[in-house]
Amino acid sequence: MPKKMTRKQMRDQLYRMLFQLDFHQSDELKEQVSLFLEDLTDISDADKAELQAKFEGAAEKVEQLDALIDEKSSGWSVKRLAKADLTVLRLALYEILYDEKVPDGVALNEAVELAKKYGEDKSSRFVNGVLASIVRERSQSDGENA
Repeated sequence: MPKKMTRKQMRDQLYRMLFQLDFHQSDELKEQVSLFLEDLTDISDADKAELQAKFEGAAEKVEQLDALIDEKSSGWSVKRLAKADLTVLRLALYEILYDEKVPDGVALNEAVELAKKYGEDKSSRFVNGVLASIVRERSQSDGENA
């Protein structure tokens, strides 16, 4: 019987799906995602649907996410970033900006954990720095708008 995924497991699988963005043409990406989801045999259909929806949401916003990453990662363009770091940043920013169920602090902390797991030695510090500046800026602008 399929089991319900934890938020951490969901985020990890979503990271793996988003990692594929830079390695497949957009016309073959849909098939790759379908194959990826088919391989997840021990999770519920509801979790698969949620994963697919979140993937499509993030993939649809990738240009906006990358522009913000470019702006905030001083001295590093998206093209020069390690793919693991870029994927972590895309996922976290998608959660921060577009997923109201995920508090900013949780998205930031989970991104740092993913960077430690998939990135290099300095990845977690880099990811934390970029995301912290965005979260700080958001909270300042939210305070001004209140």
